[in-house]
This record gives sequence, C-alpha cells and structure tokens, in this order.
Amino acid sequence: MEIDLSIDSLSVFEALASDTRLNIINKLSEKDRNIKELSHELYMSSAIVSRHVKKLEGAGLIRTYALPAKSGVQKMCTLSVDHLSVVFPKQIYPKYNSNKYSIRLGHYFDYKVFPTCGLATMDSIIGCSDDARYFMDSARMNADIIWFSKGFVEYKFPNVLRKYQKPEVLEFSLEISSEFPGSNNNWPSDITFYINDLEVGTWTVPGNYSDVRGKLTPLWWPDTNSQYGLLKTLRINSLQTNMDGELISNITINDLPFESDLITLRIAIKENADNIGGLTIFGNTFGNHAQDIEYNLYYTEA
Repeated sequence: MEIDLSIDSLSVFEALASDTRLNIINKLSEKDRNIKELSHELYMSSAIVSRHVKKLEGAGLIRTYALPAKSGVQKMCTLSVDHLSVVFPKQIYPKYNSNKYSIRLGHYFDYKVFPTCGLATMDSIIGCSDDARYFMDSARMNADIIWFSKGFVEYKFPNVLRKYQKPEVLEFSLEISSEFPGSNNNWPSDITFYINDLEVGTWTVPGNYSDVRGKLTPLWWPDTNSQYGLLKTLRINSLQTNMDGELISNITINDLPFESDLITLRIAIKENADNIGGLTIFGNTFGNHAQDIEYNLYYTEA
C-alpha cells in the first residue's frame, strides 16, 4: 500500500496510532484469527477487539470474512497488505535509474597473462594449463574459471548514457581469489582495477581457497585446486572508490571518463605489486555464486 500526506490517508495513520491495533496486525501476520481468538490473546473483551478490527478494516489494512463454525459462522480477520510506503510531497533524493550487464569470463577484449595460468569450462580445461596461448582459443568464450599469476584481463561494456544523464554510481561484482599452484588459503594478492585506463584502486584478496569444495564447482575439478572465491563489489561513487565499503582510493565517479561509447574494466596484477599472488575469477558454474562479471551503472536525469 502506498499513501501520501493528504487528508485521504488520515484513516491509515489513525488506525496505526494504537498499541492494540499494532498488536492485532502482528498477530494476523502469523495467521488468520477470529475475534474470539484475538480477544483471548490480547486479554480484551470481544466488543473492544471488534471496534479495533473495524478501525483497521476501514483503513484497508485488514479485511474480514465469514467462515462456517459449529454454531453459525465466525468472523475471521486477515491482513490486506504486506507493506506500507508513505510518499512525501517533496523528493529529497533523486530517483536512480540503472544500466545492467553481465559478461562471461571468457569474453575479455584484451589480456596479457603469465603462468601459472589457464581457463576451464564447466566440462574441461581449455587446451593445456600454464600455456597463455590458449587464452585466444575460441573455446575461451565458454570459460567459467580463469586464473593467472601476473598480468591482466580487460572487459568492455557498452556506455549507453545520454548527454542529459548523469552517472552517480558505478559497480562491478565478481567472485575472486588469488592464484596458487594447487591452493593456499593464506596467499594474499594485490589486485588493481582500471576503468577506461584510469587506475581506480588496489584491493588485496587474502587467499586461494580449497578448504571445502565450491558449491557450484564441477565434480571433475580436483579437490586440491581453487574451489571458490570471495564475492566482491567494486563501487565508485561521488565520494570514493571502495570494495564492499572498504576505501581503496579517493577516485570518484566524477573522475571517470564517460565520453567513450564503451566502459573498459581492466583487472590486473602489477609487476611491482607488494603481493604478487595472482588472480582467479569464478564464473557461473564454479565457486559459490552463480554469476559472471556483473556491471551496474546508476544514473539520474540531469
């Protein structure tokens, strides 16, 4: 139910301005009840409860219906709504629209990777492990896990913003871990992110996980290999760049170049990083989360 602050909504506000009527709503959220049951649970007479029920019914918050009983019929009460929103006369916060895309791991536009490295679909390794040439194999388009010790992969998303639309928040979500021959839960790696060639920040992933099997990881994949990663969201807003709320730089959405028809995301392990622990990215059929790389750009109409 949506209401405003006009006189037409007064009956709803009056109906909610009572401890007893709030208790009745809470009781009915558990299951439908008749007047006698409500009276017993609220320690009130049926006449008083009936008046409260009538008030709630008049406001459209609950409704009543007849149900056959041993002697005649009984009046049952049930909720009519499951949420209530109040629209104020003035909108303080702008309404955000969004452009969303999802891209498969193997649909990178550019790359430069070094062993240990490789790709796999849900069925098999693509080519041979530790041979970077297979990153150009046509089967890469179906890859659901990729890994490398150093280097980068780069993805491109369409930028469909119009001139009158203002970018407010840009997000990328992906499941990631570091890369270790076999696996090592304590193997930090500094992962640097670039958007349209602008370095926006570095975040350190703690390890490469194989303590338990990934929920989605195919059965043919060895237990000793990387099993899952951490689902992380890189977010650039008007104040900062953060990873799940953790500040990683002071780059803001206003610093990003949006003139191009494309938004480029480069995920890299730099040669001079303090922790060169590699990178593993998990896709739709590996790890713990059934998703690929998710892109979301929030914007307002200027």
